[in-house]
Amino acid sequence: MDILQAVQARHSVRAYTTKTIEKEKINALQQEINDIKQESTLNFQIVTNDPDAFNTMTAHYGKFSNAVNYIAILGDKSEGQDTECGYYGERLVLLCQMLGLNTCWVALTYNKKKNKINIAPNEKLICVIAFGYGVSQGNDHKRKSFEQVTKNAQNAPDWFKKGVEYALLAPTALNQQAFRFSINGNKVKLQRRLGIYTKIDIGIVKYHFELAADKTNFVWE
Repeated sequence: MDILQAVQARHSVRAYTTKTIEKEKINALQQEINDIKQESTLNFQIVTNDPDAFNTMTAHYGKFSNAVNYIAILGDKSEGQDTECGYYGERLVLLCQMLGLNTCWVALTYNKKKNKINIAPNEKLICVIAFGYGVSQGNDHKRKSFEQVTKNAQNAPDWFKKGVEYALLAPTALNQQAFRFSINGNKVKLQRRLGIYTKIDIGIVKYHFELAADKTNFVWE
């Protein structure tokens, strides 16, 4: 499975089996985190076998079960790093998919007080990504159309259309897809609309677009 196939195959999964994740897969995730740390300003922690992190009323209401493994994404308290969190976090989400693991972006339904995350005094926890072997592969959701998320792009080149196609496969909070693309020559603009956690969403969407459109074809405006 290549990364574009992973984009197509990946759906949010909240119910996991009790199967232990192999050490080599954890090592692969850690290596990717090490690479990301060279590019980003974020801190990442892999936590395994933590039954308390999702032992909350909201997690049970959200139908999480056996969610004991997760990646914590932390940033500086003084910085706005939500978009960066989405961009680099999705790299890890898609790597999980290629490793045969399932994932779910989580912003609210974990226990922020009772977990195994080590948070430095200058850090804040932005988001976590639950991962493991899913009971199922998840379900697809209704997507907006190309026309609903673009502006004046009817005659756009194929690379732009492919980028938007894969951007529409990006997970967003409440499946809101609160974004819009526009194009001017080789310049692409991605605008965030109002909505919950849209700053994280826009980073995920941006990463998906880059994967499919090929960064050699365009520059961000």
